[in-house]
Amino acid sequence: MAFALRNLSVLAYAQGFTLWHYKGPGGTLADATSQGFFNPAADMLTPGDMVMLSATDGGRMLFVAATDHGVATAPLS
Repeated sequence: MAFALRNLSVLAYAQGFTLWHYKGPGGTLADATSQGFFNPAADMLTPGDMVMLSATDGGRMLFVAATDHGVATAPLS
């Protein structure tokens, strides 16, 4: 699955923090959690943001760890 900006939505914003939702039709969690998947949105995402991810095989919460050299995400544990 390729990233599509139209599938990324803001759910909440406060004090410099944004909670996002991404629903990739036809994509899996492995696709959306792969390195660089969110790079096309690097100018919108900020370290500390969180992304609620919906995929065909489940959902996951991701933490935006860095955006300096591409978007790095990590699963919340």
